[in-house]
Amino acid sequence: MDAIMNVNFFVQLFLSTIRMATPILLVALAELYSERAGLVNIGLDGIMSIGALIGFLAGYVSGNPFLGILAGAVAGIAVNMIYAFCTITLCAEQIVYGMAINIFAPALASFIYRAYFSDTSTVVQGVSMKAVPIPLLSRIPIVGELFFNHSPLVYFAYLLVPVTAVFLNRTKAGLNFKAVGEYPKAAETLGVNVIRQKYLASVVCGALAGIGGAYLTICYTSTYSEGIVAGRGFIALSAVIFGRWMPGGVLLACLLFGFCDAIQIRLQLLSPGTPYQLLQMIPYLCTLVALVVFGIKKSGPKANGQPYYREER
Repeated sequence: MDAIMNVNFFVQLFLSTIRMATPILLVALAELYSERAGLVNIGLDGIMSIGALIGFLAGYVSGNPFLGILAGAVAGIAVNMIYAFCTITLCAEQIVYGMAINIFAPALASFIYRAYFSDTSTVVQGVSMKAVPIPLLSRIPIVGELFFNHSPLVYFAYLLVPVTAVFLNRTKAGLNFKAVGEYPKAAETLGVNVIRQKYLASVVCGALAGIGGAYLTICYTSTYSEGIVAGRGFIALSAVIFGRWMPGGVLLACLLFGFCDAIQIRLQLLSPGTPYQLLQMIPYLCTLVALVVFGIKKSGPKANGQPYYREER
């Protein structure tokens, strides 16, 4: 109890919450852009897996973490273009191809890793992105350590929330983007190229999900291992529903899931006699509860998940 009731414990807990929520937030924003254009992409785990592997390899070879992040984004876009072509151009079932990505991409990542590193029993250390303290602000007691002493990717993820909110709600391009997910036929009559908007959403979704995966191997850890994504893509998917398809709501949902992840790690240290498998269930149980409570009356985009046939009247 003494280990819990002190300021340092809470500071470290909330610091871990912010860091652990970052990959979920990046992928949740990726899904938000996708669903706002009418594309339900449940293949986020697969895109994160390939982003994590390619980002790790690019950083390992170049020694530059930023090149690793860029490579993760490109890999995410490349894999998501398979989903985009099948669901947008061929009008195939989105859920089916999302699951196909979840099966294909992690297997491809595992194959590439085993092909590149013949000795997979040895843990390979890659490059790591260092924290960049913001001058003056990082020196503020407690607050400075919590909010102004992170890696650039953490700043990018949280700044993307207000940028997304302004884009979707305060710009003509953003309103046209949302119209594609609400009533694409009406948007087409007003001169909006629905197909192009959907492909644009797929590019953004693939890039952000790939970056979210690369975060795990460059910022969160400096190694790659199979299963490193650990279902974060599905947690991000539930965060979008929990957050009611709004950037602010998605942020709060991701912080909640990040807090659950952070607390379960500390509970393992404070209660070593408790089976760690039980404590590791906490984030996923929170996800299930959120879906049951907040997903009953979902209010997502009206054309979400529906194929768009341009020739149809």
